[in-house]
Amino acid sequence: MSAADDANTQDARAENRERFELELEFVQSLANPYYLQSLAQQNILDQPAFANFIEYLQYWREKDYARFIHYPHALHHLELLRHGRFRAEIKKDGWREYLNQKQFDHWRTWRNHSYEPSPVKRELV
Repeated sequence: MSAADDANTQDARAENRERFELELEFVQSLANPYYLQSLAQQNILDQPAFANFIEYLQYWREKDYARFIHYPHALHHLELLRHGRFRAEIKKDGWREYLNQKQFDHWRTWRNHSYEPSPVKRELV
């Protein structure tokens, strides 16, 4: 491989990495209901280009890409953004608060591994 080919390969890798990081950051930001509401109130969610972008970003839901996501709600919200009703409702404060509370409740309890035996099993212990 010539020096020019090597430089082109390195440039392409750098561009791919930058694109990967930007898209990852954007997808993860979708986990934030306040950010979603901001996008909705600016009518960004209503733009056809944005709808196309959301469809393009669905690849993040695949196993090979989803493993990089630190905020799993981002993938759930990415799916919800496909639906017009969600895009319309997230503009409302009440809907944003509902989504925020559901997310908080999930985070508060999803790793709760404390085992409380059922009353029947307690008698056997």
